Amino acid sequence: MTFCEWCDKEFTKKTNKQIYCSVECRDQASKVKIMERYFIEKRKKRKGKIRLCAGGCGTSLSIYNDDSMCNACMIHKKRLNSFIKEITEFFDYDNH
Repeated sequence: MTFCEWCDKEFTKKTNKQIYCSVECRDQASKVKIMERYFIEKRKKRKGKIRLCAGGCGTSLSIYNDDSMCNACMIHKKRLNSFIKEITEFFDYDNH
């Protein structure tokens, strides 16, 4: 008896190289591995390229930063979005 590398359930191997208990576990594990490889390749493509913050502050972004803005601009953007939401809710309330 061995344990599935995805769900950790105990199962009996049908072939010598089997590491997953079912097709579903194998498919889910494959999807995760594919996404991991995708993000690694995406970061490799950024290597050596200069990326600046899209928020307008001019901060240089790391290859590991998947966002197009630096943390400071993201915080300002979240505050702005929350402020806009509050104003919109206020005016929507007045219209009823």
